[in-house]
Amino acid sequence: MYDNMGEYSKALSSYERSLQIRKTALPTNHPDLATSYNNIGNVYRNMGEYSKALSSHERSLQIRKIALPSNHPDLAASYDNIGMVYRNMGEYSKALSSHERSLEIRKIALPPNHSDLAGSYQGIGLVYDNMGEYSKALSSHERSLEIRKIALPPNHPDLAGSYQGIGLVYDNMGEYSKALSSHERSLEIRKIALPPDHPDFAQSSNNIGLVYYNMGQYSKALSSYERSLEIRKRALPPNHPDLAASYNSVGNVYYNMGQYSKALSSHERSLEIRKIALPTNHPDLASSYNNIGLAYDNMREYSKALSSYERSLEIWKIALPPNHPDLASSYNNIGNVYRNIGQYSKALSSHERSLEIRKIALPLNHPNLAASYNNIGMVYDNMGEYSKALSYFEKAQDIWKKSLPSNHPHIALVKRNIDNVKKKM
Repeated sequence: MYDNMGEYSKALSSYERSLQIRKTALPTNHPDLATSYNNIGNVYRNMGEYSKALSSHERSLQIRKIALPSNHPDLAASYDNIGMVYRNMGEYSKALSSHERSLEIRKIALPPNHSDLAGSYQGIGLVYDNMGEYSKALSSHERSLEIRKIALPPNHPDLAGSYQGIGLVYDNMGEYSKALSSHERSLEIRKIALPPDHPDFAQSSNNIGLVYYNMGQYSKALSSYERSLEIRKRALPPNHPDLAASYNSVGNVYYNMGQYSKALSSHERSLEIRKIALPTNHPDLASSYNNIGLAYDNMREYSKALSSYERSLEIWKIALPPNHPDLASSYNNIGNVYRNIGQYSKALSSHERSLEIRKIALPLNHPNLAASYNNIGMVYDNMGEYSKALSYFEKAQDIWKKSLPSNHPHIALVKRNIDNVKKKM
């Protein structure tokens, strides 16, 4: 209960108290101990303390391996939870193998259309989405949806979860009309299945807002995000992390509308909540500092932008594995500030560090790799090294053409960059 309300410290102390009682009353490898470790792991994951979450889930798995048959469904649940933690840590290959192990067990242990199989496919889909392997992500989420349609009543909330996953993939692919219809289908189901102020409504409104945001329809995005925020204010405690996420989304819209002071105040509100609700080095704090940096950057307050980005980078270095994509984003933003203040050699080394990480962390044709090539091209352009700039712009164009729809704005952007640099040569 406390966990669902975002009162993580209370949830943790309840689960730890329960664990102590079970340790006293039960044999060392009793399955109920595994349940306690599993619950503790889930709270740590929600708190962003991923290494603690991982060790709790691994302890749960060890006990289950001893106490239960090799293909017991609870083992699959452990692998699924471990996969979710690795996904949050940006360790996508480990996440994938955990979810696939979960799926293998469930295929042996359960009937072919059991709803838990859908959970495994959904986990696999989320990882592929993060890796930028959108066609694989889509087929996993669609398989999840097929099973849930067979296994569950037509308006079960888990079906909404599948439509949500499909919507998120289409959004990332730039197929916004498909994304929108998936998220709206998810919302319809939630309206039937859940009470009016359930937090999942807020999630649906948030997802719809994100699509409008990516389409550049900022007024529609803003009203969706504000609706999400209103629901969360009614449904959740005042310092719940999801409220911070809503203020963050509202801030992102204001930022893109060029209303930087409003963006700044939304992101600062988000940061205040996150400082209260989350551990000191939680990755979401880094996201807030990063977004505050973006606002200052566009207000041309470059020293404030730089210090916000560097604070963000410090936290991500502590909270995440060394080659997590979010670190690449930090280096990218730091590079942009240095480019704006004319420190091109520093800009170049930051963007090259960003590119190195993205090459390790992401598939070959991930759109963010193209963003790095494009930014390096812009620095070379500013330095007057036009042939180098051109080759980086062309690399960016090649990837974006492969990974994004033909009418995506990034493709138009890089074409303009290529045309401009050719005129200078």
